[in-house]
Amino acid sequence: MKRRIMVAAVAAVMLAAGLAGCSKPSGGAKIVYWSMWNEAEPQGQVIARAAEAFTKETGIVVDINFNGREIRKTLQPALDAGEPIDLFDEDIERVANTWGNYLLPLDAYVAKSYSTTGEKPYGDVINKTLLTLARELGGGQVKNIPYQPSAFVTMYNKDLFEQAGITALPKTGDELLEACAKLKAIGVTGITVDDAYMAAFFGYNMDRLVGSDATLAMVNNNDFSGPQVLAFGQLMELMVQNGYFSQKAASNIYPAGQVEEIATGKVAMYLNGTWLPNEIKGNAPNMRWGAFAWPALGSGDGPEANHFGSQSFGINKNTKYPEEAFRFIVWLTTGEWDATLAEESIGIPMGNDSAWPDALAEAKVVVDSTTKRLPWAVGMENSPDINAKIKENLAKLIMGSLNAAQFAEAMAK
Repeated sequence: MKRRIMVAAVAAVMLAAGLAGCSKPSGGAKIVYWSMWNEAEPQGQVIARAAEAFTKETGIVVDINFNGREIRKTLQPALDAGEPIDLFDEDIERVANTWGNYLLPLDAYVAKSYSTTGEKPYGDVINKTLLTLARELGGGQVKNIPYQPSAFVTMYNKDLFEQAGITALPKTGDELLEACAKLKAIGVTGITVDDAYMAAFFGYNMDRLVGSDATLAMVNNNDFSGPQVLAFGQLMELMVQNGYFSQKAASNIYPAGQVEEIATGKVAMYLNGTWLPNEIKGNAPNMRWGAFAWPALGSGDGPEANHFGSQSFGINKNTKYPEEAFRFIVWLTTGEWDATLAEESIGIPMGNDSAWPDALAEAKVVVDSTTKRLPWAVGMENSPDINAKIKENLAKLIMGSLNAAQFAEAMAK
């Protein structure tokens, strides 16, 4: 049974100015918020405290239903049944695409200023790249508000790089191999992966070899017969044979690779995401994290192309409290609570003036220099059958039961 947390209204006297610069607080209103987080997660803990502070400030009650990732199964039936839900959150693309018909357009609210935005409109103080993405996903309207931004980057152990004498981050395939050779010399494997990220790893490499359009065409046409598949196989075969790629990766069930290999210092690099430091902070509390974009490999995209995204908030178009729900979004994505959420979850803040955690300092460089957005896994997880085919054959390639040519042949079938 999911636990509901009621954050009680404790303010007896409403503040004259209110949270929004344009209106007074709505004492007596109650927002029902379905959250994708679990109560014990750092995000859940911060959001619960932020909701309590919001109620003290405004008199608006926030009733949080911590669904966890089960929200992907539970939210739509609840919305269809007319259950009173004012606010919900999940991945920015899932909210826009799966639940888009339930969303309230938010452009008018984005254009207003609030107490935590100073004299500036809300849209001017948050990440413009993600706000633009939300508008694109909404067909020209902002229908969900990004928060907890993330990027798919190569996270690495800075201590191991320094011990290996790696002084420049890899920007090409050759430089990546050179870094792996230096790591091997000190007894460290270069790269690993878990089953959950095999398709993304393959998709990123396809993008670097032939570009995102050709990579997405492979998925849309279910055609993996191109020479880029053999080129990837040859690179992987070389890395495996030289001890640059963990052979455990063939059997790693998430999160084995990141917990048993990255956190323990046995492996130095993982093409993963900015969420990785938070996920394994309990296993590697003293890890010094660095990040770089996956290097260029051929005639495709280079380090300027990366996937970035976020979680996001959507407001139910049938809500009785649209302004109150949006005020709570502003409360969480600007000022004190945006910074607190970033710090305690080791995540990227949404507000332009909020500080990034030290663990993501180099990831910020990657994000700031990204000029092309790649879809998640560059499409390789769009089809369950394709995802499964990649996992099966990549595992065999890592184990050595398929060579590069056999891998390409198996993928082409």
